Amino acid sequence: MRRVVHAEHPAEHVEHLPGGAHPFRDTVGTLLVDDVRPHHDRLVAEGAEIIFPLQEVPTGAGFNARHPDGTVVEYVHHRPTPDGL
Repeated sequence: MRRVVHAEHPAEHVEHLPGGAHPFRDTVGTLLVDDVRPHHDRLVAEGAEIIFPLQEVPTGAGFNARHPDGTVVEYVHHRPTPDGL
């Protein structure tokens, strides 16, 4: 299942991350997927540039990729914690 979550990021909240806000300012949309790993592996194999590396966190994972056509997309999956976060 894929769906666009939102089309822009509050870049001022990510200035402290590796690469700063640049990967997020260029992102045109976010896809919520069941598992980011297959998308990451396929995009790497197809030559996409991973501009924000795959990050695993307790509630899921995500990464940003520049597709060969230049489009930047964020891929995320969410694994809620037992308390619903």
